[in-house]
Amino acid sequence: MQEQELQNCLYQMEQGDREAFHNFYTAYKDYIYRTVLLLVNRSEDTADVVSEVYMALFRSLHNYDSGKPFQKWLNGLIVAQTSNWNRKLWRRFRLNLRTSAYQEKEQMTHTSADTPVIRQESERELLNLVQQLPSKLRSVIIMRYYQEYSFQEVADVLDIPLGTAKSRHHQAIAKLRKDPDKLKQLTRYYTERGESL
Repeated sequence: MQEQELQNCLYQMEQGDREAFHNFYTAYKDYIYRTVLLLVNRSEDTADVVSEVYMALFRSLHNYDSGKPFQKWLNGLIVAQTSNWNRKLWRRFRLNLRTSAYQEKEQMTHTSADTPVIRQESERELLNLVQQLPSKLRSVIIMRYYQEYSFQEVADVLDIPLGTAKSRHHQAIAKLRKDPDKLKQLTRYYTERGESL
């Protein structure tokens, strides 16, 4: 969806236009679903959190500043709703150890036929490791590496200082490096992408 088309669509949605919502939903449903799936503690909660995101979108659409990038605003909304859900879930299940909380039930990355199988497996393994991080650290890693945001953009979306975004990134990488197997998987993943860890 082009920027002008998006702005018109958002305006019409704010006015209650169902066709505009349908167009928005068609354009963003996969993006919202994948992002929530990456951030939510339990993959089986994804559909509920996605519903919360759409409700929050309608409630706060009037607060969106059209002079700023929509996707950053949307990501902030997704992170906020996912964090709220995770916090509620944590309160509900505080006494439960939740050993199965991080199991993957669906493939989380969109792959194409020309993507090598080894890279897909590396990404899946790395994503499983990232899923085990605390929510605050996981949010930074997902935005930084999966959505390719700069540290400043991560800080803006999460509404935290730039130093905090960098600190959380450093903490997340340190946690992932503690386990030699995790370090090997991380190194392989970044080497395949032509990056360094």
